[in-house]
Amino acid sequence: MADVRASVEIDGVVVVDPVVHVDDRGSFVETWRREWIPGCGEMVQANRAERSAGSLVGLHYHRFQADYWTVSSGRIRVVLHDLRAGSPTDGATLCMDLGGAGPDRHRGLYIPRGVAHGFAALTDATVAYLVDGTYDPADELGVAWDDPAVGADWGLDGRRPVLSARDEANPRRADLPADLVPVHPSGTGG
Repeated sequence: MADVRASVEIDGVVVVDPVVHVDDRGSFVETWRREWIPGCGEMVQANRAERSAGSLVGLHYHRFQADYWTVSSGRIRVVLHDLRAGSPTDGATLCMDLGGAGPDRHRGLYIPRGVAHGFAALTDATVAYLVDGTYDPADELGVAWDDPAVGADWGLDGRRPVLSARDEANPRRADLPADLVPVHPSGTGG
């Protein structure tokens, strides 16, 4: 049975360490089960991102979409930041590595709506992710990757990452328009 645990750093984030079945042929891993994430909506779209070492994606967030990430090759540093008004962990940042050859090689990560997320490719990497909403450009929002309020450790040892024009232009958290700040599901924000 998979080891499924709630993050203590950010409310609603779930970390899954699945069971890895190994024999002479190789290995088999069950990477997703809806029952692992109570209250999770149906995952309706699967995406894959292939990134070169030194590239950085994010920080992105969605008010109406949750993600579930796994790394099929390479190693990434994930950064999560809770933007949700009314969240008990509002303002918290979580940095963790996924993939590679270590014990977190097969780890899955559930990212709830309103939590900013991004990753730096520490090696060439392939990230597969499921989402509970189809692509909606109006819900593709972002926060500056280098915002001091986030305090992200991208694991790049001071090297300048390769970023998209979109990610270069993301505003700092303090500059997010009030109507685009997500609200925690408890509804106590804003």
